[in-house]
Amino acid sequence: MYDVIVIGAGIIGTFVARELSRYNLRIGIVEKTNDVANGTTKANSAIIHCGYDAMPGTLKAKFNVLGNPMFDQVCKELDVPFKRVGSLVVAFAEEELKTLEDLYNRGLTNGIKTLKLLTAEETKKLEPNLNDTVQGALYAPDCGIIGPFELAIALAENAIENGATLLLNQEVTGIEQNEDGFKVITQDREMQTKYVVNCAGVFADQIYNMVTPADFKITPRRGQYFVLDKTAGSLCSMPIFQCPNELGKGILILPTVHGNILVGPDAKDIEDKTDLSTERERLEYIRETARKTSDKIPFEAIITSFAGLRATPSNGDFIIGESDKVKGFINVAGIESPGLSASPAIAAYVVEIIKEIAGGLEKNVNFNPHRREYIIFSELSSAEKSALIKKDPRYGRVVCRCEQVTEGEIVDVIHRKAGATTVDGVKRRARPGMGRCQGGFCSPRVIEVLARELDVDMSDIVKDSIKSKILTGVTKLL
Repeated sequence: MYDVIVIGAGIIGTFVARELSRYNLRIGIVEKTNDVANGTTKANSAIIHCGYDAMPGTLKAKFNVLGNPMFDQVCKELDVPFKRVGSLVVAFAEEELKTLEDLYNRGLTNGIKTLKLLTAEETKKLEPNLNDTVQGALYAPDCGIIGPFELAIALAENAIENGATLLLNQEVTGIEQNEDGFKVITQDREMQTKYVVNCAGVFADQIYNMVTPADFKITPRRGQYFVLDKTAGSLCSMPIFQCPNELGKGILILPTVHGNILVGPDAKDIEDKTDLSTERERLEYIRETARKTSDKIPFEAIITSFAGLRATPSNGDFIIGESDKVKGFINVAGIESPGLSASPAIAAYVVEIIKEIAGGLEKNVNFNPHRREYIIFSELSSAEKSALIKKDPRYGRVVCRCEQVTEGEIVDVIHRKAGATTVDGVKRRARPGMGRCQGGFCSPRVIEVLARELDVDMSDIVKDSIKSKILTGVTKLL
């Protein structure tokens, strides 16, 4: 019996679970895949927006503005990479300067007082690799960049450390309301809970349909990206947006917290909620459109491309609140951009909703906001490295040369709460395979370590999903 079941282990679901773990509640996090952060959270622009873009009066505006300043404390507590680097929306034509003024005024209406309108000269001084056709820019100094899947993993880990339960590979197939709340049914179990929080991303409308006909629809909007090698890291120091259009914020270039460069995304509404394919013509469109921002983008330094899905709601805004048809069922749906930026504020609001429904919640006096120490070997001093290797020789064995990841770090992320069980799970937690060779050299060793630490056969280790088999047997036997 649970007090609250959170459906979906993306950034919203894990934030909600972590905030709920501040109270004496039995919390279940139910996830259909075999890892945390396996949906939109693992494939997005990783930007913490300051809130000028959202229309005044919307939930997007409200929670973005509230959420942005919360990241410094959360990321400090959970030891997650986060940098406030600022951002630019750049005009390349005279008529686009009016768009910048509109965004500036919208930001003021939303309560943002740090925005600045820059001249062409001021803009080029901040980002010298912009094209000379730049006319001016909107500068938002409070914008930040983050590791989104690292944050979701840390949130899940901390929630579990504070009493929550993570249930992976549990696809919800039915939800039945009863006198005690709800029966949540998956392919191999039934769970009773007082409250359900629907954080199912692009599948949120389908989950809501299990209890009542949904009054909203979620359309998956696919965005594709290029990732450039760290050698391109000096291209820009902050996210650089072109003027937005009806489909979103347009093609941008931005640094990641780990020193790479992202270019993208495009925006294409699709029907298949699992389609993460990339398309040559769309990637070429991104390439050509990005050159409007800078003709110095070194596309020869591309190391990979990927696609992510945004949960675009039919009402154009976040859908957050208790269902007026099904009491105790809380929707947190349509959380597209700026959903990542709004996530801590959304989670706090969901807790207040449950408090009101329950008539108050008892605090967990043992709540610890800090997760267990997380070691990044490459960031240690020489003396610290020597001391750590002396204590644990596994930190002296480098597995991934591109990212300088050691065996000790891989073993650590396997055995943490919400630990890695797949090659991509290790990759998202410790970064082997994120570098120039994209796992070409280190993946076999990662498989060996996973198999050894999980005490399974190497052929049982998958890349990501349950069906993504890598090995089938010994070559010579075949």
